Amino acid sequence: MPKIRAASVADHRAQQRAALVAAAREILEEGDASAVTFAAVAARTGLARNSVYKYFADRGQLLAEVVREAAPRWTSRIRAEMADAQTPEEAVAAYVRAQLILVRDGEHRIAQALAGDRDAAVLREGAAQAHAQILEPLIAALTDLGDDAPHRTARLLQGFVNAATTAVESGDDFDAVTRQAVRLATGAVTSLAGPR
Repeated sequence: MPKIRAASVADHRAQQRAALVAAAREILEEGDASAVTFAAVAARTGLARNSVYKYFADRGQLLAEVVREAAPRWTSRIRAEMADAQTPEEAVAAYVRAQLILVRDGEHRIAQALAGDRDAAVLREGAAQAHAQILEPLIAALTDLGDDAPHRTARLLQGFVNAATTAVESGDDFDAVTRQAVRLATGAVTSLAGPR
């Protein structure tokens, strides 16, 4: 029996599972979802390939766990950026900036890599839940602003972020794109106070 370096067998299993998810995330950050195989994640964690099956039934389950654990991390970074905002408009600006910082820092490569993956259909539900979690702080800011359709507005504002993401990933200047996206988003929410 392999040596356990944890307080209990349950802790050891949790550590091994977390290591496998981290290895899959690292491979995704390199931009190639097809490279996420049980052999590759096993090699990165020092496990035998067949040991991975003790933790995940198949590759789709492993990738779904990567998506599931990424969402709270992304959301907490977005909320942290928004925490110092004094007004709902500042919160919207912080939301846009935070997402673009995640893109700049490579976090978006995970989502990008997964989008074209052969198991993408399996991942859609997890991705939809992750996306909903990411929108929560923006919806709260829009509600504070008095928006009567904050979910709709949040999805529309996310369009600015998505377009800015495409621009950054195409090589446009990060600072310039971020400033413009923030200007557009805050201008849009400021207009919510006017006549409809």
